[in-house]
Amino acid sequence: MKKEEMLLLENQLCFSIYACSREITKLYRPMLDEIGITYPQYLVMLSLWENDKQTVKDLGDSLFLDSGTLTPMLKRMEQAGLIMRQRDSIDERKVFISLTEDGKKLKEEAYCIPEQFFKESNATQEEFLSLLNQTKSLLQKIHSVNEHK
Repeated sequence: MKKEEMLLLENQLCFSIYACSREITKLYRPMLDEIGITYPQYLVMLSLWENDKQTVKDLGDSLFLDSGTLTPMLKRMEQAGLIMRQRDSIDERKVFISLTEDGKKLKEEAYCIPEQFFKESNATQEEFLSLLNQTKSLLQKIHSVNEHK
């Protein structure tokens, strides 16, 4: 790449991923509106459906979110009746997050979302799997670099 092309917006991987993420969120929005949750709340629910009863720290680590971002969202989700927050009786700094019955039931309504997203994305299965594997690999590499800073 020529020096004068290096700072073109269209040549920035960070911008392409950022813009793609925003477009993905837009595509999810109507599907998630139907079940009454936001995209970040959907990510929390996915993590809890996979592994119920996590600490806020573990949940934040799995979602790459700090507690300052996560805690207000979890409070709203608790008010909506999707999750419960409970302090550890031994170490009160730890807060456990677990699903309520309503949160567990929401999983049934969410099963259609990944398939609907895939259909609406107009990607082939091969493209989708290739991109998923590439972005996971890139995430691991960049996260590893950031952890050592």
